[in-house]
Amino acid sequence: MATRAGRNEINTPARILDVAERLVQQRGFNGFSYADVAKELGITKPALHYHYAGKAELGDALITRYAARFAQALDEIDANVVGAPAKLDAYATLYEDVLRDKRMCLCGMLAAEYQTLPKAMTKTVIRFFDDSERWLTHVLDQGRQDQTLHFAGTSTDAARMIVGALEGAMLVARPYGDVDRFRTTSAHLLADLTKPN
Repeated sequence: MATRAGRNEINTPARILDVAERLVQQRGFNGFSYADVAKELGITKPALHYHYAGKAELGDALITRYAARFAQALDEIDANVVGAPAKLDAYATLYEDVLRDKRMCLCGMLAAEYQTLPKAMTKTVIRFFDDSERWLTHVLDQGRQDQTLHFAGTSTDAARMIVGALEGAMLVARPYGDVDRFRTTSAHLLADLTKPN
């Protein structure tokens, strides 16, 4: 059986990512330091560097883990939710749940700081949005085919509009501390997609 110290050592990378993710979602990537993470976890900065050589490596690991969890949530929507309109509603709820926890979408926060991010991170942020748009495009194609969704232009353009609108709605709702403000915006957005042209 592993000792408590051994278990903590095994969990240290995940604990580091948990703290760093929350800090990014609340402050932004440039708004926290290794010292902030180390202090919160009660470990030394060299211990952080042992697991993540630098902040760029930590940031890349954050995005990779966040994207994997988001992809899993989308897989669960596909497996458990029937119909394109309901899938879009479930997708918007993913954003709403993050906002309710007084956080922002990790990649949305990183996109705001895009010009100052390490190059490896910028590619991973773009991949997150591309994957999300790809999933939405598929759902929108399904909805257009079964005539439950109606929109002008291509499904790719509509997917980009949805991502942009939800990210923007989160950003604007945040200073008000008002999840209902976000919910109203997302509800109108999705309602417009179910109206015949």
